[in-house]
Amino acid sequence: MSVFGLVSAVAGFVKVRYLVDKAVIDNSIFRCHYRITSALLFVCCIIVTANNLIGDPINCINDGAIPTHVINTYCWITYTYTLPGMHGQPVGTHVASSGLGNEYGQERTFHSYYQWVPFCLFFQGILFYIPHWIWKNWEEGRMRMITDGLRGVLTMSQDDRRSRQNRLVRYLVDSMRTHNTYAFGYFFCEFLNVCNVIINIVLVDKFLGGSFLRYGTDVISYSNMNQENRSDPMIEIFPRITKCTFHKYGASGSIQKHDSICVLALNILNEKIYIFLWFWFLFVAALTILALIYSMVILMMPTTREAVLRRRLREAPNGIERLIRRIQIGDFLILHLLGQNVNVKSYSEILSSLFHNLCGDGDTPSAPSTLEMAPIYPEITKYGKESET
Repeated sequence: MSVFGLVSAVAGFVKVRYLVDKAVIDNSIFRCHYRITSALLFVCCIIVTANNLIGDPINCINDGAIPTHVINTYCWITYTYTLPGMHGQPVGTHVASSGLGNEYGQERTFHSYYQWVPFCLFFQGILFYIPHWIWKNWEEGRMRMITDGLRGVLTMSQDDRRSRQNRLVRYLVDSMRTHNTYAFGYFFCEFLNVCNVIINIVLVDKFLGGSFLRYGTDVISYSNMNQENRSDPMIEIFPRITKCTFHKYGASGSIQKHDSICVLALNILNEKIYIFLWFWFLFVAALTILALIYSMVILMMPTTREAVLRRRLREAPNGIERLIRRIQIGDFLILHLLGQNVNVKSYSEILSSLFHNLCGDGDTPSAPSTLEMAPIYPEITKYGKESET
């Protein structure tokens, strides 16, 4: 039950929380990193750790000269090995098991990674959360403060809602052209997401001895091979039966060598986890690279920003391209995130009011006095210019 409790605690990490007190400060692909991927890695870490603690991760057999618990402990804390030249050999006639056989002249592949699988999974979960942590500290709750009272289902009166919207527009007008550092932090963290997923793929490849990059393609190729002439790549990377050598002193003081065959039941779980992670990392990497390209297009092409704003509006004001020309990329990011935190009606009214105050008279912005001169939220003033009252 304690294992289910731990998994349930991580499951709360995955919930899509569009609550009134939670502001959306990123896109869905960004959230895929720190919510879904981190949660998956933490759950895998918990499952593997629980299996190590509850079950027997390794069971070794020998000629009886060494107590079973001693040889099990020794082989678990040191290493086991297989013979790569023995993979694919007929089992029962040529070899006792895939990767086992006569060691004479054979190269050995040593396996000790299984001790570190939970730690590696936990470390990867932390890595996927770091870009969000950096962005959250960089953002400093700005979107939460400027949309306070406008998120979620609005139960306030129409006058109160318009008053809050007016104060928000006033903040946007007063703080215009001061959000580029804010945007730089966001796009930098998007770039970190791309670097992070690539680093994780390389990290796992090094951890598994250079076999992870081709792991998924090898498994797919294996499933299409002839049943009689194929060697399971999952068994080669995550062997279920391995060998272990134990040395001890005999009665006369001479060194005696004892060979053991060890069953690694834990690798049944490890091979499934890592084949899933191979496809998941590939999927996340593709989405993240596309998201970064999309952000670069937004940075370089004002027409793309115009299309993004029009898509979120019910009725876009005519000449919205003039608004795009007047605002900088940081201001656009604020408006874009704003559209994810307020409903469509409020967003249309806010953007229309902003448009008329900046571009209401041809290309000459109108005075801010056309807005209600209500006090701005105290928390907001530190991000923009001080309001003139």
